[in-house]
Parts: sequence; C-alpha cells; structure tokens
Amino acid sequence: MTSYEGTHPTALVRVGDRQAQIDERLAPAIRAIWECGFDTFTCCQDVGESNADWPQKLPHMREWVESRRGWMLIDFPVDSGLAFLSAVANAGPRDAFYVRMTHWAAPDAWDVTVKPMDAAMFQEQLASRFRLQLLQVSFPAYDLPELTRRLREHAQGRSVPPSPTDWTTVGR
Repeated sequence: MTSYEGTHPTALVRVGDRQAQIDERLAPAIRAIWECGFDTFTCCQDVGESNADWPQKLPHMREWVESRRGWMLIDFPVDSGLAFLSAVANAGPRDAFYVRMTHWAAPDAWDVTVKPMDAAMFQEQLASRFRLQLLQVSFPAYDLPELTRRLREHAQGRSVPPSPTDWTTVGR
C-alpha cells in the first residue's frame, strides 16, 4: 500500500504492534530499525524537498533548505538513537561510511544532534522545563543502503571487530 498524501510517497510499515506510513525510500530502514528494537519519532527521505516552501515564509531558511536537499533524517528518543548509532557502527568496518557517521569534519559528515525540548512550547501556561528528548540523525541519501545493510547485520547478531580507522579525510 502506497500513500501520496505528504511531500513524499509513503508505504505502510508494520513490525509487531507498531505501524506507520513511512516515506517510501526510508521504509526498509525504518523496518530494520524497529526490528532491532529501536524507537523512532519521525523520518524524512529528503529534508530539502519537504521544506522547500519554508523560504516563502521564512527567507532566512533558504540556504539551510538548499543544503538539506538529498539528505535524509530520522528522529529518535535519545536512548534509542544512541543505541542505533552504536549498532550501525559496530555492524560494519571502520571505513569512510563510519568516518562520516562519527566525525563532524568528514566530507558529507552526518549531522547528529540532541534537541532539548521545552514543555512550555506545547503548553504555554507552563513554566519552562527543558529535557533531552530527541536525537536527530541526518545523513546523505547515498548512505541509506549501507545503513540498512548494517542494521540487518546487527539484527542477525553479527558485528565487525574493532580495527584501525583511516582518519585522513578529517586531518588526523
């Protein structure tokens, strides 16, 4: 079943008692993430496309929107996001993919951020109360096949022993 109601076509993903309409290109990865037992909040198969209309209302966002074309995003609860990153890192070699996901200065480095959330954003009568709730992982779309492969390896209990990493792309 495919839906085209949002910016991107979606497919229904079901794993156990979880189900959601997921952007079509991310559906296999989200299935693998859920099969590994990690929780997610949201995802997007092309952040630039999804936010293409922002600059009409928010001109200061034009450069950001353009920089996110071809980039995917998955939002996790913080603990699940950290477990996801560890699983992906341990299920493959410490290669260029690994360097992109772990070092901010790598070419096409993943953007991994923890977003503090204020309860008052959603209930304005409340006093501000921040908590760490969201870990956001954004990565170039070309990393999706390797990310999904590594998740499947993790689900099968397979990992790659630690080994030296080529850090030359980040000046180490």
